[in-house]
Amino acid sequence: MTTVQKRRARARGGELDECLRACAAHSGKVVGSVDRRRVELGEQLRRLLVVWGTTGTAAPAPAPAGGATALLKRAVKGAATPAPGIPSELLDALLAVANKALECGYDDELNLALVISDTVLAQRKNSRAGWRLRARLLETLGEDGEALEAYERYLALTDDDGFGVRARIDGLRSAAGTERELYALLGRQCPRAGEFTSAPATEVWAEGLAAHAVGDWTEAEPRLVGALLSLAAENAPVQDRQELLSQYLDLRTAQETDLPALTEAVALYAEQRRNRMRGPVGDPTVGGVQWITLGEFRNQIAGKSICLIANSGRVGASSMGSRIDDYDLVVRFNSYRIDPKHTGGRTDIHVTIHKHGFNWDQRVTTRLVFGGVSGDWKYSLRNRLVPGAQTYLGDESLRWPVRNIGKLSTDVWPSIPTSGFNMLWLLDFLDVSPTLDLIGFDFYESGAYRVPEAMKLAITSVHEYTSEKEWVMQRAQSVTDMRISLR
Repeated sequence: MTTVQKRRARARGGELDECLRACAAHSGKVVGSVDRRRVELGEQLRRLLVVWGTTGTAAPAPAPAGGATALLKRAVKGAATPAPGIPSELLDALLAVANKALECGYDDELNLALVISDTVLAQRKNSRAGWRLRARLLETLGEDGEALEAYERYLALTDDDGFGVRARIDGLRSAAGTERELYALLGRQCPRAGEFTSAPATEVWAEGLAAHAVGDWTEAEPRLVGALLSLAAENAPVQDRQELLSQYLDLRTAQETDLPALTEAVALYAEQRRNRMRGPVGDPTVGGVQWITLGEFRNQIAGKSICLIANSGRVGASSMGSRIDDYDLVVRFNSYRIDPKHTGGRTDIHVTIHKHGFNWDQRVTTRLVFGGVSGDWKYSLRNRLVPGAQTYLGDESLRWPVRNIGKLSTDVWPSIPTSGFNMLWLLDFLDVSPTLDLIGFDFYESGAYRVPEAMKLAITSVHEYTSEKEWVMQRAQSVTDMRISLR
């Protein structure tokens, strides 16, 4: 059976009861794991089981661990006929489990995520989160064509592309086109490859490796290229194609005497890999943005009154817009929402976590992007920055203030600091502003006030708002219902 046939042989899934039983069974599998990702998955599974028990959702008792395999293999790309309803709280818990399972990346967890994806879309066929989850899963599994369809379904259901899905679609399409060019080039450079495209690709590849092992590159190359062309023709998973392409080019590099021909092939390979990872880059200079260091940012804010605006329901009903705009510098966070009467109309500094793409297209003077992992932070900057949307951009010295500048380790500050706390800590540390006010900071007691697309996002549990509030109140000079003044 070919790889494609195996993929298409998956049974249909989507029943809520079976999905919940699969999650219950999987929760036992991750108990005692030392893998951080599986530990976090276990926490989300336990929360799901609590929600399941409190929502009154009818479902049979969890299946024993030994019977979980069959359930996990029932994931498909089609959706079953919806069962009546699914409580929103249960839906959110299922999605949280699926996202953690996707982060794990292991086969068992990916299968579980697929079961959940089927179930969510069976119950809520227009779930934006469900379609985005489906797309990310299919992309991880190397099924780019169907991932593109799912990404497009997501875009059709939203007006605000806060997760950069359009750029992801552009990258996948561009990479697919370049990959086709590469296969066509290899076919022209190795005409005999056509003789080996009708036999099973795995067998032909093994023959090619065997010929290479005995030093016969003349017989090895057409077989290797023929196997690659066969995999492309049968639409094998992207990961399989990429791995063998890389291996073939490594072998060819050691043999090649025609360097221009090799360079042409490697250039196409590199281009499709680059586009698949980050999408096409129209302007590598990002509109001539000026990078600023910690010291340069200090000079930028020195002597100026600053207000930090919370994305809270309290701000959304505050009628403080004109007073907010009176500050020298207005700082807003992540998925902030503008309503001039209540929030003010000006944004001088946009502070955002690198993982979300909300408001990156809004024109600001300075954008500070925070992220804990340098490589992921750089990847997000390359993919999300909009040329011309900012004059100044914080460099790596401003990437993660609490940890990198303050040296507050997890022993001192265990939870992940919020964007707001990172920025507030930075401003307090620099201590060059005569006025430093927090507007509407009630640490989400009044709910969130964000752009519509972000309102669906849960208030994440990875942050410890109580500790952040305590830190703020210890330094507060005055406190009113709407304003906390630190200077």
